[in-house]
Amino acid sequence: PLGWPVGGFPGPQGPYYCGVGADKSFGRDIVDSHYKACLYAGINISGINGEVMPGQWEFQVGPAIGISAGDEVWVARYILERIAEVAGVVVSFDPKPIPGDWNGAGAHTNYSTKSMRNDGGFAVIKKAIEKLGLRHKEHIAAYGEGNERRLTGRHETADINTFSWGVANRGA
Repeated sequence: PLGWPVGGFPGPQGPYYCGVGADKSFGRDIVDSHYKACLYAGINISGINGEVMPGQWEFQVGPAIGISAGDEVWVARYILERIAEVAGVVVSFDPKPIPGDWNGAGAHTNYSTKSMRNDGGFAVIKKAIEKLGLRHKEHIAAYGEGNERRLTGRHETADINTFSWGVANRGA
């Protein structure tokens, strides 16, 4: 993987998260080019950051309304693939590309409605979360292959069989 020594493993996870410096931010040239290309293409990209595993990056799209959120993510991924191709780098969207003691990639999505942003909105959020919990297994089955390798209860994840949520909780 990008930023990993040939035939070996890098130092432990941690310093790469939002890291700065050539020894922590492997692929920043690709990420910065992707961000600029998305802006030029009219994608409502709103942020980028290095993640916990070396060579792992996150980008945020939105806010967006309705189906346009999905459309913008698909186009942003296409743009990323093309920029990485020019750089000679292969992009992986696998939820757990490296087995073992390494974080995965969750493609988390945030939702918000007007009632959630108004006074008393937290109660509306909790009610929506309760409804999501009732269909946990159905949702997990629809979110793509490979999540059973990522959602182990370790590496800032919940166990795949247990519905959880939280405020400021990266492991929920």
